[in-house]
Amino acid sequence: MADAFKNVIAQSLECPVCLNTFTDPKILSCSHTYCKACLNNLLECVHGNDQMLRCPVCRAETQVLNQDVSKLPTNLALKSLIEDVKNQHQFCTNCKSEDKPQAVVYCQDCGMYLCITCHNAHSLWQNFISHEVLAISEIVSGKVSVRRYRKCKKHPKEDEECFCSDCRRFACFRCVVMQHKDEGHRVIEAAAYESSHMKSVEDLKSKADKKRSFLQKYVDFIDEQKERVSNVQTQCTDDINKAYEESVRQLTEQKDILIVQVKVRTEGVEKELDEMKKSAQEHITHLTNIADVVTNRTKIPFDMNALAAHDNLRQDLQEALKQEDPDYKQPMQSSKKGKIVTFMRKNGMDELTLGNIVNSVAKSIALPTSKGSINAMVSTPDGRMAVGHLTGGVEIVSADGQIQQTVLKHVWICGIGILSDGRYVILDGPTNIKLYTLEYTKLNVVFESLSVDEGEFATLTVDADDQIYVSYCKTQKIQVFSPAGGQAVRVIPCVGYVPLKITNYNDNLIIASGDTIRLIDKQGVVKYESAKLGFFLFAAVSQWNTILIANVKHDLGLVSIDEYTNELKHVQNLVNDYKIEKPELSWYSLHQYRSGEIALCTPDILYIFH
Repeated sequence: MADAFKNVIAQSLECPVCLNTFTDPKILSCSHTYCKACLNNLLECVHGNDQMLRCPVCRAETQVLNQDVSKLPTNLALKSLIEDVKNQHQFCTNCKSEDKPQAVVYCQDCGMYLCITCHNAHSLWQNFISHEVLAISEIVSGKVSVRRYRKCKKHPKEDEECFCSDCRRFACFRCVVMQHKDEGHRVIEAAAYESSHMKSVEDLKSKADKKRSFLQKYVDFIDEQKERVSNVQTQCTDDINKAYEESVRQLTEQKDILIVQVKVRTEGVEKELDEMKKSAQEHITHLTNIADVVTNRTKIPFDMNALAAHDNLRQDLQEALKQEDPDYKQPMQSSKKGKIVTFMRKNGMDELTLGNIVNSVAKSIALPTSKGSINAMVSTPDGRMAVGHLTGGVEIVSADGQIQQTVLKHVWICGIGILSDGRYVILDGPTNIKLYTLEYTKLNVVFESLSVDEGEFATLTVDADDQIYVSYCKTQKIQVFSPAGGQAVRVIPCVGYVPLKITNYNDNLIIASGDTIRLIDKQGVVKYESAKLGFFLFAAVSQWNTILIANVKHDLGLVSIDEYTNELKHVQNLVNDYKIEKPELSWYSLHQYRSGEIALCTPDILYIFH
């Protein structure tokens, strides 16, 4: 009975998590006890900085301040009992004498503690050679634990060799017969359950290893992305330093040149003034010397030679006195040439700067139409903007972004132009040209344009003489019509490029073809071109009769707008890498209001740059 009682005590001293004898036992608020190390491991499994620890047995929560398990109360009674058990000697359970010797091993298969004599005899039996024998010293130290056979609490002489899956508990054979014989109780051998349990644990461990490997790959991927960002930072820093050094070098050169220019322009004036000063000072000296000679004589000369000399000196003095007074206008005129030399600090693109990371000021207007429908835009004679939609309608938008009117609501707008008398020229569908009055009434004018099969789709523009130019992508040509309709009066070939968008410019046309802008005359001869690989380019005419070109990085949703001369030479940057909402379609239009604002429309949104 004493041995059975010891077994019960030994089982009660095991931690439910690690299944070893408790070490530094800590009590949760639910009264369950666990090793401090086990609670630390459980707390590490909690995400974030949550201070609530859930009991593995009853799932009740215990608050752990600052996630410090050591602050939980210690189970002093259990800790003392563990120390007492460790300090007690385990006696041989095989010897029959009352004065039992001390045990040195425990046989897992026999479930018995053996002294040295019994252990030697046990080792000689052929059937016992394969038994698992544990040294008492290792059991006491906690290196191993006795797990195989538990003694039944109701029947201390019986081993709990069975396991009821429904009750989730081990039981001896007698308990199975008495308590677990009802229908529905699934009873299996404890060894089979242990084997199944260990296999389940191994499967979970395998899955956890795979999950951990997957998460580690994710962490490695994050590190890789972080390294790329770090490389970008390093590269940008190097580029900024190089740009700074290059800019300093260029500024130094410009400073030296400007200083030389100032010196050249002012030194000439200074030389002129010095010569005037020298002449005046020589006259002063001459006048002073003669006056001194003449006026310092106290005796009247009677000698003829002396008299002649004195008369000549007086005459020289008189002549010197007759010389005109100095003219202040002459040095003033010379100084003006120097005083007008001014250093004016230039602003804008002509000023050498390292460059700034900025967002251009713009107003975005989501027009009340279906997404992706904006397809054309043109400035109106009264200084507003007319925006056409594939789904139908033209919206009139002011420079401050106010939608003031919607017209032609049932017309499919693929292109739009305005004649000098205010009539609208509309591409109603891909290639059909229609004419509308000021009151937006359709005129009975027929234009013999190409069909959709022939031209695929078209764009149009109107020149100052009210000639209508319609470009076709498929046939790569431009038809020219008069407002009277009928057949095209002439055809302009587009050799080697596709006229995606056309814009009238004085006696020329501006053709946008993907990454290239071409300036052609109205016979089709290419005069100038500008290309930018990787960009979509769209052109417009500014209010100062220069050319505006929008450079669109469609994949990144970035827009830059630059000003060019009539020879497509760069003048200045107006908008730099402005972030737009990236549309699905890469179809844009560019125009400028009469008041100076620049309008850029994507298929979804109208942007007005101030």
